[in-house]
Amino acid sequence: MSVYLDHAATSPMRPEAVEAFVSAAELVGNPASLHRLGQRAAAALEEAREELADAVGAHPTEVIFTSGGSEADTIAVLGGWAAREPEGRTRALISAVEHPAVAGALDRGAEALPVDRDGILDVDAAVAAIDESVAVVSVMWVNNETGAIQPVETVRRAAVRSGAWMHSDAVQALGHVPVDFHASSLDLMTLSAHKIGGPVGVGALLAGRSIVPAAVGLGGGQERGVRSGTNSVPLAAAFARAASLAVLELDAEGVRLAGLRDRVAAAAVAVGGRLNSLPDGAPHIVNATFDGIGADDLLFLLDQRGVHASVGSACRAGVHQPSEVLLAMGRTVDEASQSLRFSLGRTTTDADIARLEEVLPLAVEQGRSAFGA
Repeated sequence: MSVYLDHAATSPMRPEAVEAFVSAAELVGNPASLHRLGQRAAAALEEAREELADAVGAHPTEVIFTSGGSEADTIAVLGGWAAREPEGRTRALISAVEHPAVAGALDRGAEALPVDRDGILDVDAAVAAIDESVAVVSVMWVNNETGAIQPVETVRRAAVRSGAWMHSDAVQALGHVPVDFHASSLDLMTLSAHKIGGPVGVGALLAGRSIVPAAVGLGGGQERGVRSGTNSVPLAAAFARAASLAVLELDAEGVRLAGLRDRVAAAAVAVGGRLNSLPDGAPHIVNATFDGIGADDLLFLLDQRGVHASVGSACRAGVHQPSEVLLAMGRTVDEASQSLRFSLGRTTTDADIARLEEVLPLAVEQGRSAFGA
């Protein structure tokens, strides 16, 4: 039996998204071309844009298609920062627990906002740091490693007072908690298709109509001049269909996944694990530390038994280092190196969790015996 518990890394494509992809793939023509076939492709692209916008509470002109969440994050933070520098806004602020696509801005001079031991942003510190020298503030909606839901609205209000642009990486929020771009009053928001049953290789940056980040790449000026490159109509169509369905099913699926998440958390605690996730976090992520056994070793032992979890952000896959998110939360290097993430999705079943409940004690016991608890 194979149990897939790594949906926060990528979730299997929905059949409906595959169908939308295949149908759009039959179109011939570059959507930037002026001939009839190009116009037909352009029309299909705009239909996808409208469908995605409707699903996430945005206007179609606010949807900028990208190659994925990482590119959207990069444009939002680096492009937003660059666009505001001529105004004398020379600082960028990001939370200390961001996805690597945002956290990488620290190497460019961005400043980190601290979090507490639960991974929740220190709001007082954030508000104190935001002033008229800040170009953009980025705080993720749902943390990709722990599922913590951040106080984005409180920080947004401080950003508004200072005139800074407010961005949130909502990749792990979409399909798991209510996401509405207009209701959020954010300036910029990042989304990704393959976390919600869409294809790999497409995401979106939602940007308010008056918000124009600087382009971070060269090209033909597609997507409001912000993101150049020939648009993939099939990817956009599949993304939009997956988003529509994820939002439609959100309420019922949220309740179902929360019940499964609680079982995963209980199973981890039953074998001595310590939770790094909050009970009121997103319904699809559990992060736990298992003392006495390295995360890579436990991952391998579970994998041998057909249970597939992860050590954290998929963008760190193959280069496992202690989790920067957990370190920012005050965990030791050992603790951050002994933690696994279990993430659930549309295809996760009761039987999957029952299998985890069965094999986790065996894997932990074997690991601690072999590697010396």
